[in-house]
Amino acid sequence: MTHTHHHDKVTDMHYLHLLSQSFPTIADAATEIINLEAIMNLPKGTEHFLADLHGESEAFQHVLKNASGNIKRKVNELFGNDIRETEKKELCTLIYYPERKLELIKAAETDIDDWYHITIHQLVKICRDVSSKYTRSKVRKSLPQDFSYIIEELLHERTEDNNKAAYVNVIVDTIITTGRADDFIIALCNVIQRLAIDQLHILGDIFDRGPGAHIIIDTLRQYHSWDIQWGNHDILWMGACAGNKACICNVLRLSLRYANLTTLEEGYGINLVPLATFAMETYGDDPCDEFVPRLLKGQQMDEKTLLLTARMHKAVCVLQFKEEAKIFKRRPEWKMEHRCLLDHVDYQRAVCTIDGKEYEMKSCHFPTVDPAHPDALTPEEELLMEKLRHSFAVSEKLHKHIHTLLSHGCMYAIYNSNLLFHASIPLNADGTLKEVDLYGDKYSGRELLEKTGQMIRTAFTADSDPDERHFARDYFLYLWCGADSPLFDKSKMATFERYFLKDKETYKEEKGWYFQLRNEPDVCDRILDAFGVEGPQRHIINGHVPVHVAKGENPIKANGRLMVIDGGFSEAYHQETGIAGYTLVYHSRGFQLVQHEPFTSSADAIQRGSDIKSTTQIVEMSAHRMLVSDTDKGRELRAQVQDLKQLLYAYRHGLLKEKRS
Repeated sequence: MTHTHHHDKVTDMHYLHLLSQSFPTIADAATEIINLEAIMNLPKGTEHFLADLHGESEAFQHVLKNASGNIKRKVNELFGNDIRETEKKELCTLIYYPERKLELIKAAETDIDDWYHITIHQLVKICRDVSSKYTRSKVRKSLPQDFSYIIEELLHERTEDNNKAAYVNVIVDTIITTGRADDFIIALCNVIQRLAIDQLHILGDIFDRGPGAHIIIDTLRQYHSWDIQWGNHDILWMGACAGNKACICNVLRLSLRYANLTTLEEGYGINLVPLATFAMETYGDDPCDEFVPRLLKGQQMDEKTLLLTARMHKAVCVLQFKEEAKIFKRRPEWKMEHRCLLDHVDYQRAVCTIDGKEYEMKSCHFPTVDPAHPDALTPEEELLMEKLRHSFAVSEKLHKHIHTLLSHGCMYAIYNSNLLFHASIPLNADGTLKEVDLYGDKYSGRELLEKTGQMIRTAFTADSDPDERHFARDYFLYLWCGADSPLFDKSKMATFERYFLKDKETYKEEKGWYFQLRNEPDVCDRILDAFGVEGPQRHIINGHVPVHVAKGENPIKANGRLMVIDGGFSEAYHQETGIAGYTLVYHSRGFQLVQHEPFTSSADAIQRGSDIKSTTQIVEMSAHRMLVSDTDKGRELRAQVQDLKQLLYAYRHGLLKEKRS
């Protein structure tokens, strides 16, 4: 900043007074400037992008540990041809699962001290490499207390010097002879894992299908730095947590459909006994064929449990259609009343009329439906619904987890010229941004997502206007299945049709314009412009839609402007996509799109060192190594340096006095 600007900037003395409390002397301010300038010249930290975890906690934890091959890449760079492939594999597995791998090695290794020596030296070398991207103070903060002094000594010693080599060997010897080698190795491995990734981005859908959504959120709560762009399944669970009965039914229905009650029962303590009792009483003589759960490979279930699950599934399904119809009728502006399909059934003839056309039903057994008032709940259903709502309302863990999602995320985010959102931006047929009605006003693009995020938070804030809060609670349902929802963006969710109608034509869900046009570079550019994303290499990054690799679909669209990284963690999709999906790594040399084959299990990974097999597509490599100064963080740091220079000016010209202690 030139001196001509000084007078107008220095007039903000109030701000400089505040700043002077942190940097009370010229020396303090000058030291901080030097420190910030040094940080700006470090390589850019590695960002890791994952999407659509769908409760597959084991696969998620493995990808988190191996940083989508980032650690393997480091091991290859460092040890290239010096050690054998099998040794590299062993080393990687040790870094991912130190405790469990150590058990195996100690059982098999004949000369354990020799192994300790070699391994500790190798780990220190890797640790030195991954920590070279950070300042000493940041590395220090990542070190475990027990060993921070020793690790720091080892990281900053250059072993080329013979005297120093002896010194390092003594340290390693002492660690081994004092019986601390295991703990030390575990500590080092954890530091390597932590420093391998600077920021983790989750592009939505932690919930659904898999058994461990609660485990994923617990893992994230311990993670050093992460953000989330909410997905449609996250919103559904938020709605359930906020007390939206239609969302509660949908959450239960999906869990029953995939026979996955672990998250509900073990994770969040939701009591399903009332539902089971009600289902047995109401549908005890109903075969419930359409409702037999879909078991994934390896899932076992006896005949009795299968039938009970199917009956619970049907009971909650009918409840869902009734609760949804009530909300659709309460909010006519959503134009979703045509989805109240219980109103369109001729219960005598077992046909359903859609758009003036009659369709035959697979079955027509609705003991709780009054044809004159199809969406009225029976007294037993009322009681059951209230018990279920109460169960979600009092689950402390669920509320804690939803709060975590609220505090770490929103509908979209922009990091380093990348626009992140889960599914779509509503568009018109010509590719322009669509104006969508939200609580009486129209919004599009960035404003639409911002208002949506505020509306979601309104449902959880006690001091918001009661009418708006009631609307916000209802709105979760629209976000889940409304045609103009940025998280759905299809003509309809054909749940009723798939369960009850024979004609498969009725199952068709027309995708919205975003999904049809997102391969067009100018459409992507228009969206990026609307969100104010700048930079020569800017991208949209989405999850949500599995990439059909088997059919030749490419995850990179619109000439590289858009990347779709549905993590494909969910087993339910492996048939469809032919792979287990993608993750994305953005390090200082550029983007790497990592394609995964299905994950077997962590036990397998440890026993046989079978990593998730990943093939890497280099998306863009930059000519020079990107530095912190090339990132958003760099922009912040530059602004801080300017402010500190103002402070120095104020001290030196007597506008402020130094506060010497």
